[in-house]
Amino acid sequence: MREIKFRAWNAPLKKMEYNSLNAIGFDGRVYYGNADITGFFENIMQYTGLKDKNGREIWDGDIRKDGWGRKFKVVYDNDLAAFYGEYINGPSESLADCGPDSEYLGTVFENPDLLEAASANKEEL
Repeated sequence: MREIKFRAWNAPLKKMEYNSLNAIGFDGRVYYGNADITGFFENIMQYTGLKDKNGREIWDGDIRKDGWGRKFKVVYDNDLAAFYGEYINGPSESLADCGPDSEYLGTVFENPDLLEAASANKEEL
């Protein structure tokens, strides 16, 4: 059975919150005790159930580099009901194909410049 975990980007503190003191409910809201603190969080992300070549968990919102050096963002597609790698310089791929041999670079919140730099390089070509 796949392990289900969530994390959330705490925009005011500029840090990722994992299921520690905060609880992320099935309704997508984040709770601390009985208080709803959803307003502090920019996005809720889910663990994909996969790990990379170094044993690190792969999460929705990760920016990663595959074995060929191509950068991709991990996203969830509601229509397909699946996670996949959205390549910055190419087509999307199943996360099962590109994820296990990938390397973690950051997240879309902590390191948005990784995506911007890759897009600029694509336009130069």
